[in-house]
Amino acid sequence: MPRDPSDLSRRLARDAEAVCRHYLSNGRRQGRYWTVGDARNTPGRSMYVRLRGPDTGPGAAGHWTDAATSEHGDLLDVIRESCGYTSFGDVAEEARCFLSLPRLEPCTTASLDRSPAPAGTPEAARRLIAMSQPICGTLVQTYLANRGIKAVHEAGALRYHPRCYYRPDDGSTIQKRPAMIAAVTDLGGRITGAHRTWLAPDGTGKAAVGTPRRAMGNLLGHAVRFGTANDVLAAGEGLETMLSLRLALPEMPMAAALSAGHLAALALPRSLRRLYIARDADAAGDRAVASLKERAAAADIEALIISPTKGDFNDDLQTRGLDALRKTLRTQLAAEDVPQFSRRASTRAG
Repeated sequence: MPRDPSDLSRRLARDAEAVCRHYLSNGRRQGRYWTVGDARNTPGRSMYVRLRGPDTGPGAAGHWTDAATSEHGDLLDVIRESCGYTSFGDVAEEARCFLSLPRLEPCTTASLDRSPAPAGTPEAARRLIAMSQPICGTLVQTYLANRGIKAVHEAGALRYHPRCYYRPDDGSTIQKRPAMIAAVTDLGGRITGAHRTWLAPDGTGKAAVGTPRRAMGNLLGHAVRFGTANDVLAAGEGLETMLSLRLALPEMPMAAALSAGHLAALALPRSLRRLYIARDADAAGDRAVASLKERAAAADIEALIISPTKGDFNDDLQTRGLDALRKTLRTQLAAEDVPQFSRRASTRAG
């Protein structure tokens, strides 16, 4: 079993194209090379990875060079950069998982300086987000498009992890499934938690598992945020609900609290003067709206409730379409906000 970097690197190089397709999914094959923007899987063509060649030495398979920065390395470096790892132990374990090799014994693993964060903690959430990649060209875009969300404006809070651990409710073997990862942040922008939505293998829906959505870390008072709120903010429960609103009102900052209980407890920026509360049409949603509206009033913030015609705004988007959703929202906005926030935006995700 390989125990040192050179052995792992050689094994990865023997299947260099598969490694590139997995970790550098925003690139493509061009002859004997895989081209991509950089080792962090940015779209582009300045970095090229040799797909065939000897095991070692000049021209070895798996060696890469970034013409824009003069950086170079092997496929272990690709795994480190694309997954956001900082410890060689994490890189080595990821490589072993890809190669389907056994895990090292605990004593050997310790020598590789692995120090996993306690499960469910904010630190574990931050590591998960660091190991994930931008959503461009991934199953996250496929999933959202199937929910009617064709673009995500300022999508930095959303990430994609192709092999996110899923622990079944019945305690059976841990699985690795593709997942949409959402960063939960406080008002200062610090990551306090993460929300995971496990996806079907083709991305057309959620994974067929008992609990396809789970959160970790510290969520109370915090949210998944799209845009930076100053004096106006729209807040609601679910990610798809708020992304639907963001599609219709691309200039308005949004916050997804992830549940009715967390919406009621959402921390509000001191600079806020108007809060739009996106109502989900159920009893829990009504209680959350009433509680948040009361807290906003106590902070001298005008709170306006915006209501869907169906169960939530994603239902409206899927059944009635974007133009109809825009018209519904225009009638519920304060008159002074209509010119600023109801303008159409480019359909490009960013």
